[in-house]
Order: sequence, then structure tokens, then C-alpha cells
Amino acid sequence: MEYCISDIHGHYELFCRLMDKIKFCGGDRLFVLGDIIDKGPDGVRLAKLLFSMPNAICIAGNHEYDFVKHYRALMAEAQDYDTVLDKLRNRFEDGRLLDWETVDAIDSLPFYAEGQNFIGVHAGVPVVDGKALHPSKATGEQLVYDRRFKDEDVLPEESKCVLFGHTPVRYLTNRDEIVFYPRKGAKTDSPNIADYCKVHLDTGVYLSGVLGCVALDECRAIYVGPHMN
Repeated sequence: MEYCISDIHGHYELFCRLMDKIKFCGGDRLFVLGDIIDKGPDGVRLAKLLFSMPNAICIAGNHEYDFVKHYRALMAEAQDYDTVLDKLRNRFEDGRLLDWETVDAIDSLPFYAEGQNFIGVHAGVPVVDGKALHPSKATGEQLVYDRRFKDEDVLPEESKCVLFGHTPVRYLTNRDEIVFYPRKGAKTDSPNIADYCKVHLDTGVYLSGVLGCVALDECRAIYVGPHMN
């Protein structure tokens, strides 16, 4: 089974609960669409876990991108690299866990992931004449910062399904639930990811306490959080 999640924001315990709920195992794959770190209490711990999982494919969100900008600026001026690591550790509640291996892993994150019928980005992709550009033709800034792609009237039809997060869904729907946008003529509950033009994944965990993922083989959303098993 393949799963996709975004914007975990350091909520390590909730993430582990979710993986237990879906019974995630070595034969599965998990696509993580950025914003692993910041806002929650265990960003470094979560990053280290995800980077240790051979079947987790992680990409950069705006928080990883901002971390890398800060890191590279510090390195450009550094006389002592140990002080760079100390300053980076100060960014996190669990910064004592940060090591150079984790810094390098964050610095090496790609900006998108791609499957047979979907593309995963953090924030969105440019849309031209109703078609989403392939992320290889976009800048890193567009892929991690875009706010237009979330809008309900942006419905690219002539491209793979785009999975994204970045903006909590509650700001559009007043609900902390993943939103599927079916293509014209497709069933609203289709189990085929190719029948959707985009899927908005950010459940706003740092606001709601709800964390969700999508089982891509079934187009089914699974959640953990308050009052959820």
C-alpha cells in the first residue's frame, strides 16, 4: 500500500499513532510532502525517524527550505562549524537531538515526488491554461510557498493528480479533513487517484490536533487525533 501525508510539524507521537492505525509495514511506501519540522515539539526526533525509514520518501516544505537558507547563511559566515550546529539546534524544542547527519539530510531533500498517477509537492505547482506544469519546470520557491494552488477554482485537468499541503484545509472548508477534488465526470468517491485533479492534505495538526494521511491505492483518508481511535 502507498500512503501520502503532509505537514506533520514535529508531532511525533501522533505520527506514530497514525502509522500504527494503518499498520504501516516494510512492504508499504509513505510519501511525506514537507513541513516535517517546526511548530510541534519533536521536529528533529520526527525527522530522524523518517530519514531512517527506507520506505519513506520525503520532500522539502517551506519550513525545511527556510531551515536550509538559515543553515547556508550561517555556514557562509562561520569560523567554527560547531557554533553553526549550536545555532541550528536553538531553532527546535528538541534541538539537542540535531546532528550533522540530519542537517545534511534536510539539505538534500528534493522538491517533489512522482508516482505513476500522481505528483507530490508541498504547496502547489504553476497552472498554465488549465494544466499543471510538471514540477521540474517550477522553482523551489514556487513548490514550497505557492498559496494560489489551494484555491477551489484551481482545478488542473490535463495532468497527473497533484497531492499537496502547506495551507490548513480549515481555512477553506472550516473542517480539519483532507479534501479530494474529482475531475470532471469522475465519481466523487472514486478509489482511483487518477480520477482526482488534486488532493489537499494539510489537516492543520498544530491547530487541530488532527493528523491525516491518504491511502493512495484506495483514495481513503485515515485520521488520528482528539476523540479518534
